Amino acid sequence: MSGATGISGLQRQPELAGQTVVVIGGSAGIGLETARRARMEGAKLILTGRDQQRLQRSAQEVGAESTAAFDATNLNAIGEFFRNVPGTIDHVMVTAGQPHYGRIADMKIDEARRALDDHILMYVEVARNAGSKMRPGGTLILLGGTGARRPRLGLALASTVTVALPALTANLALELAPVRVNLIAPGFVDTSLSAALLGDELENRRKQLRETLPIRRVVQPEDVAALAVHIMVNTALNGATFDIDGGQQLLGI
Repeated sequence: MSGATGISGLQRQPELAGQTVVVIGGSAGIGLETARRARMEGAKLILTGRDQQRLQRSAQEVGAESTAAFDATNLNAIGEFFRNVPGTIDHVMVTAGQPHYGRIADMKIDEARRALDDHILMYVEVARNAGSKMRPGGTLILLGGTGARRPRLGLALASTVTVALPALTANLALELAPVRVNLIAPGFVDTSLSAALLGDELENRRKQLRETLPIRRVVQPEDVAALAVHIMVNTALNGATFDIDGGQQLLGI
């Protein structure tokens, strides 16, 4: 009996204690959930976001050390942010940006350029500026997707970005070593962004996924956050793409 009591009384040490985690796009959705989970593991948080008021509310909610309000698609703002970050960073996760949908023929060239800038060049600029501020063994985590891997009307640029990111991740892992670089590729995740994109079709999409996914439920931001923190903790993970879609790719939905 005493042995059982001793075992049950053991407490696990927080796995990110004393480490600094930067979440770019950390005021809502996957970014906020990742910040919350990292904080539970003892991390010190620096959050960024576009909306100052929402960012402040989120920072207070998760106990962030500091915040910076800027648009992460503004490449100059990314450089300025990292120049002003004091000390050493352990981990950086980038969840900012959103997919761009539409037929190429209907897009103006500036729209097409922005679709690429908002992801590919944003990640490049984060890597250029974050690498020298990060400790060896820390990780830069990028966010991609799985849903646009199959060619469909209106997904030309979204698909291009989706399939380009694993290659970018692998190459950055070599260039930034010993800093690690990894990519999380979610399918549908039930976030406010998904709600904004789907509008009245949101509940139908949820129902479809609950009924057809092998896991019989919809992937939540907390699921992605758990993976992100595991990547931070497991220092053997590098240059890899981690799909998290509940089996959505298996069904092509």
